[in-house]
Amino acid sequence: MRDYSDELADLDRRVADAQRYLRLDEKRVRHAELEAEASRPDLWDDQALATRVTAELKRVADDIELLDGLAQRVEDVATLAELAREESDASQEAEIEAETAALREELERLELRALFTGEHDERDAICEVHSGAGGTDAQDWAQMLLRMYTRWAESRGFDVEIDEIAEGTEAGISSATFVVKGRFAYGLLSGEKGVHRLVRISPFDSQARRQTAFASFDCVPSLDEAETPEIDEKDLRVDTYRSSGAGGQHVNKTDSAVRLTHLPTGIVVSCQNQRSQMQNRAKAMQILAARLAERQREEHRAKLEALSGDKNDVAWGSQIRSYVLAPYQMVKDERTREIDGRPQPIYETGNVQAVLDGAIDPFLEAYLQWKRSRSI
Repeated sequence: MRDYSDELADLDRRVADAQRYLRLDEKRVRHAELEAEASRPDLWDDQALATRVTAELKRVADDIELLDGLAQRVEDVATLAELAREESDASQEAEIEAETAALREELERLELRALFTGEHDERDAICEVHSGAGGTDAQDWAQMLLRMYTRWAESRGFDVEIDEIAEGTEAGISSATFVVKGRFAYGLLSGEKGVHRLVRISPFDSQARRQTAFASFDCVPSLDEAETPEIDEKDLRVDTYRSSGAGGQHVNKTDSAVRLTHLPTGIVVSCQNQRSQMQNRAKAMQILAARLAERQREEHRAKLEALSGDKNDVAWGSQIRSYVLAPYQMVKDERTREIDGRPQPIYETGNVQAVLDGAIDPFLEAYLQWKRSRSI
C-alpha cells in the first residue's frame, strides 16, 4: 500500500493557505452581516442595493462552501488512506489517487485567485475580436480566436453570449462582440488583450505558401446598473439594419440589429443577436456604457486603440502571442521575463491544437504570475 502522507500534508497546507489568502474568517463575519441585511423586510425598496447585497451574499457563501468543502475532502481522503494503510488494503489506492489528483487540480485553479489584484477582476468580460493584417487568412484567424475563447469559457463552466458577428468577405469574420459570464472572467481574460499572430500554410493560397495573419482581442469589465455612466441621447447616432447569420425566420426580415455611435468619443457598438430591436438596443447600451467607463479609467491614453489595454496596429511587431503551425508547431507568449539574466517567454507550448481548442489556462496563469512579479 502506497504511503500518501506527504501528498496529503501538502494538500492540507495548500487548503490552509487558501483559507488565509481568501480571508475565510473575514468572510464568515461578512456572511453573517449580509444575511442580516438580506432579511430586512424593506431591502427591496431599493432595487439596486438589494441586487448588490444578494449578489455579494451569494459570492461569499460560495467561497465559504468551497473552502469548507475542500478542507472536508482532504480530511476524508486522509482518513481513507490511513485506514487502507493500517489494513494493507491496496484496493483503495485507485480511489485515493483519483481524489488527490482532483483536489490538486481544484487547488491549482483556486490559487489563481491569489494573483487577482484588479478592482474589476471578479466581473463578467465584454470581449471583442477583430481581424487585422492578412486578408482572408486574418478573417479566418479571427474566427479561430473566437472559437478558442468560446471553448475555453465553456470548459470553465462560464456562459458565453454572442452579441454581434460581422462576417468576413470570403471566409471567417471581420469582428465579433461577445460576453463571457462567470466570476473572475475579466480577471482571467484581461491579460489576453492585444494582437495575436498566426503563422501557417494558408488554406486560401492555391500555391500552399506560408502566410502570417493577425487578429486582436480586447475586453472590458461588465458593470452593475448602479455603476453605469450617464449617456446623453444627443450624443448618440443610432443606426438599424437587418441581422445576418443564425437566427431563423426573423433574420434578414426586419431591421432589428442596432449600431450605436457615441459621437464625442467615436466608440461604435453593434448588437444583432437579440430577438427585437429594443433588446438589441438595450444590450448595445450596456456594452457602450462599459466601454465608456473603461475609457474614463484610462483617460490618460490618447488613442482609441489603447482604450482598454496596450494595443498597436494589428500587424507585425505588436503581437503579444504567436501561434506557429508551420514550419514547426509552437505557441509562444511574446512578453518576456528575466531568467538568469536572459529574457524568456512567459510561457510556450508545442501543443498548438490543444491551445486552439481552448487550453489557454497555462498562458493565463503565467501572465498573472508575470504581472505580479513586475509589481513587486
